[in-house]
Amino acid sequence: MRFLYSLAITFALFVAQAAFADSLTLKNGDHLTGTITAMDNQEITLKTDAAGEIKIKWTAVQALTSDKPLYVATPDKKTISGTVASDGTDLIVHTATAGDVHIPLAKITIVRSEQDQQAYEKSLHPRFIDDWTGGLNIGLALARGNSDTTTFNTAFTGDRKTLSDEFKLSVSSIYATSGTSTSGTPGGVTADEILGAVAYNKNITKQVFVFASGAFTHDALEDLNLQGIYSGGLGWHAIDTPQTTLDLNLGFNYTRASYSSGASATMGAVSIDRNLPGVTAGETLMHKFGASTVLTESFIIYPTLTRINQYSFDLNTSVVTKINKWLGWQTTLTDNYVANPPIAGTVPNDVVLSTGFNIAFAH
Repeated sequence: MRFLYSLAITFALFVAQAAFADSLTLKNGDHLTGTITAMDNQEITLKTDAAGEIKIKWTAVQALTSDKPLYVATPDKKTISGTVASDGTDLIVHTATAGDVHIPLAKITIVRSEQDQQAYEKSLHPRFIDDWTGGLNIGLALARGNSDTTTFNTAFTGDRKTLSDEFKLSVSSIYATSGTSTSGTPGGVTADEILGAVAYNKNITKQVFVFASGAFTHDALEDLNLQGIYSGGLGWHAIDTPQTTLDLNLGFNYTRASYSSGASATMGAVSIDRNLPGVTAGETLMHKFGASTVLTESFIIYPTLTRINQYSFDLNTSVVTKINKWLGWQTTLTDNYVANPPIAGTVPNDVVLSTGFNIAFAH
């Protein structure tokens, strides 16, 4: 008796669960139950307990019913909600206010679950602290014995991209010293550079945007106290897919740079300021290699308007490979070039190759 009672309870629970699940009847007679998580005019995504998420083509579906409200975008770009059914030709939305609304399957664009709809509505008006991604990179190299060198590099990147705009922040630094060698060669600071950048893009259309940015550099070995390049102009989303993005920028800038060198035996201290208007032209690329490796690259050139032979450019390339959700390994190459550096004895190019751990964050 107890066995029959338990069997009856189990059967009742099974029937109740099936009653409160989305169901699909296929043209071959199969019957599937689960939760509809996505839908368009090509296929339905159904999450099942036994097989996980499966995708079913509409051409294989005979009928469909849902037990929970779904949010459906109509051909006139309105959003209606209600439980849905299908008769094989139309998607029928049982709304609370407008009754049954029939939408041809060929004209379905987006169907969202309640959870996805809430996330979508939140993405339309996000808080400034939402949707940030990025990471902190740390690298350290030491050599002792016949060599006495120390190199420490850090970098921070942050990116907040919404449907209408994007903020980008970056700061990186490298500091390296060498001690007196065994042959008696004196040591000293061999690298002391800090780079920073901030940029804001605002979409005008799906492909065109306006941008404003600032790029800042301090390089002690180049006798550069601070250089600030302030730019603004138009950009174009040449490629915009989840796998690859490519942005092209063109605008104008104002460059302000301050150089100073200490007094030497042959000359006194030198201090030079540069204030130059110029053009900003460049590109920014992102490409994902599989699920674990991301390449980012940008090249920006700043020719001046008042001196033909005076220009600078920044090249930044970075590859991050995930080790797990929050830890990765990053390799970065930067090349900062300034034509005709004003302080005698300094060279125009500063190339830095660094590698180390990447600590990722997302908010």
